[in-house]
Amino acid sequence: MHLDVLDLRNFYYRTQLGRVAQRAIRDRVMGLWSGFNGQTVVGYGFAVPLLRPFLPEARRVIGLMPGPQGVMPWPAGAENVSVLCEETDWPLPTGLVDRLIVMHGLETSEHPGRVLEESHRVLGPGGKALFIVPNRSGLWARGDGTPFGFGRPYSLRQLEDQLKLHGFTPERHQAALFSPPSPRRFWLRTSGFWEKAGGRFMPWLVGGVLIVEASKQVYAPTRGGLGAVVRRPLKALGAAPEPVPTPLQTPTLER
Repeated sequence: MHLDVLDLRNFYYRTQLGRVAQRAIRDRVMGLWSGFNGQTVVGYGFAVPLLRPFLPEARRVIGLMPGPQGVMPWPAGAENVSVLCEETDWPLPTGLVDRLIVMHGLETSEHPGRVLEESHRVLGPGGKALFIVPNRSGLWARGDGTPFGFGRPYSLRQLEDQLKLHGFTPERHQAALFSPPSPRRFWLRTSGFWEKAGGRFMPWLVGGVLIVEASKQVYAPTRGGLGAVVRRPLKALGAAPEPVPTPLQTPTLER
């Protein structure tokens, strides 16, 4: 079940804990990706807190928000780029997207396989996608005080298996949110320290969210047709025998 867009907005933009989470995840994303000039960047679910760094360079930025969640205008004070859509039918042409970010869109969907199919469809050849989900073994998935405590948490292996099943090639993975999901001042003030230290000690086990980068699998077509037939001729009748020349006979004259 999707969260309401107002609850997501209030968490990320109106609470200190939400701003800390936004910064921690966005720093990981920017550490993985760079160079967006002329590219189409799309976020699905509630990924708009991560999209602002793409606005100055990208050719276009689009924030897709599923119907059960609802939509809000974004970015504030600028031309709106957010769009309400069906979670299994995105209003984008096939192969349009160069970079895709999915956050709060996979774990809360009743049709996660269809979401992955749409992700694969809109991504262009050589495109990259980041899938950000609650970590099954992390602290943030164990309470309902943040958006990461709702829906279906994943382990790293579960997420990568699902991506492979739907035509993606997982390439890199990271984790974020290593401090406890607590609004207490101590944890908020030391969150930067925990983010730096957490990646050194099995981050996929203790991080609050998993971030998996995947690319779209595109296979080169095999060459067939006339060329293949000529190189491998069929021999249904077998080889014909070589012709044997008949000796020429000189006629004899009767006496």
